[in-house]
Amino acid sequence: MIRGLQYFVTEAFLSLWRGRRSSALSILTIAIALFMLGLFLLLGSNLQRVVDEWRRSAEFSVYLRDEATQPERDGVRRALAEHPAIAAVDAVSKEEALERFRRTFPELAPATAEAPENPFPASLEARLKPSAVDAAALGTLAERIGAMPGVADVRYDRRWLDRLASLSAFVRYAGLILAGILVLAAGLTVTNVVRLALYARRDEVEIMELVGAPMAFIRGPFVCEGIIQGGIGAVLALAALRAVLGLAASRLAAAAGGMFDVQALAFIPGASMALVVAGGMVVGCLGGLVAARRLR
Repeated sequence: MIRGLQYFVTEAFLSLWRGRRSSALSILTIAIALFMLGLFLLLGSNLQRVVDEWRRSAEFSVYLRDEATQPERDGVRRALAEHPAIAAVDAVSKEEALERFRRTFPELAPATAEAPENPFPASLEARLKPSAVDAAALGTLAERIGAMPGVADVRYDRRWLDRLASLSAFVRYAGLILAGILVLAAGLTVTNVVRLALYARRDEVEIMELVGAPMAFIRGPFVCEGIIQGGIGAVLALAALRAVLGLAASRLAAAAGGMFDVQALAFIPGASMALVVAGGMVVGCLGGLVAARRLR
């Protein structure tokens, strides 16, 4: 058994080297297919992670008019605190809002220094309870608070967080469909490459059939060739994904570091990486099996 496996692997690598150009095309096709699958999985998982992080810190922000009286401010705060979906209410003054903006966006801080007066309004920030998922009830609260005297505007984080969550789900499903098409194309490419190797060795295969070699022994190297192509393609796809994540993290840190924690971006888990490699090998194995079926 071990000798048979050694023969399969040795012959498979020799065949890959002899047809290295076509084999490289096959490996590249598998790598692109699995890269697209991993890219959508990576994008979907990190987008969902960001949504969950923002959802846990979702706020119901009420911006007050500069001329709002203290009784009006107290009335708005009391209306927020009495709602069952609100966990806590924090008051943010105009000065605190300006300082927060300068701290979050230091590159824009000079623009605020040139303003004749503080352009940021005072606000009340209401932190939502994690269980507060009734969008209709919170929407009603936003309308009621927005109509109260002294209120300039109401920002309800949950509205666009729900849209972002829907986008995350769409990205995952669209990615699976596209990746499925590309994986099918990769399997067909492996099949054609293995068939070319089979055609190049047709004389050797005929001799082995004449001397009575088992069909499994003849087909083994071709199936193994497909498995090796799939495994190499999967490893290349994972390496490319790691490079893309590192590049994206550095760009996001420079462009949008204040919006979310860039360090929280995570690569595909180890179990998923193993599944990607196994999936590539399965695709290659199926391609090799289909090509080797011509042998009888």
